[in-house]
Amino acid sequence: MTAESTARPSRVAFTPNWSARLAWLGLAAYALYAASILDVTWERFASGLEQGARFIARMFPPETAAEKMALMLRGLYESLEIAVIASVLGILLSLPIGLLAARNLMPPWLTWPLRLLIALCRSFHQVIIAIIFVKAVGFGALAGILALTVGSIGFVAKLFAEAIEEISLKQVEAIRATGASFLNVVAYSVMPQVLTRFVGFSTYQFDSNLRNSTMVGIVGAGGIGGTMFAAFQKFDYDYLLTILLAIIAMIMVSEILQNAVKRIFR
Repeated sequence: MTAESTARPSRVAFTPNWSARLAWLGLAAYALYAASILDVTWERFASGLEQGARFIARMFPPETAAEKMALMLRGLYESLEIAVIASVLGILLSLPIGLLAARNLMPPWLTWPLRLLIALCRSFHQVIIAIIFVKAVGFGALAGILALTVGSIGFVAKLFAEAIEEISLKQVEAIRATGASFLNVVAYSVMPQVLTRFVGFSTYQFDSNLRNSTMVGIVGAGGIGGTMFAAFQKFDYDYLLTILLAIIAMIMVSEILQNAVKRIFR
């Protein structure tokens, strides 16, 4: 070993990031503190497991009475209708809102108000929005449709605007150079670049609306949620299991259809 090599300072392969380590330690300390003030204890968790096991045991076997099955099917069909209508309305409204909120195509005086609108639509969960619409338009499917439409705008319009901001502007400039109108620029340069992603956003939102349509019914906004909540109140747990299995089956069928639609637009 030469004197030059011995004099060379040793190098650390991976320099420790003390800022990140301190941040993780601070996060862990805060999590422990939050758990202590929220009465999160192992005893409560263990007793919850025991009570949960008794609850699940009371759900078997599932209820298959014809009258209750018919009631469940009507609720499922209403949830499906709510999800479809809300998804169509939300996607149709998200197209112009997302386009006008794209900062690479529109001026700031137009994009910022629309981004504020999108942020407002994303600020609350659909159940909270459903409560507001139930107070406004009364009980029923209309409140659920309006609540899920607002939620769809908050999700799809935001992602659509971000997808447009990531497109290549060379195609936009090339179409503009031909003297094309704004709508032609959108149709022939913007949409071809974001169509696949937009289809993905839309199918995901439909799946989300299908799941949330079973939740908004709990607050009176139509769908199977009302039937499920009534089963809870009556301690009719075997019928509750039937409803849960039906919801799972509906979501699985929706997943298969989503994959088929995505393959078409690839």
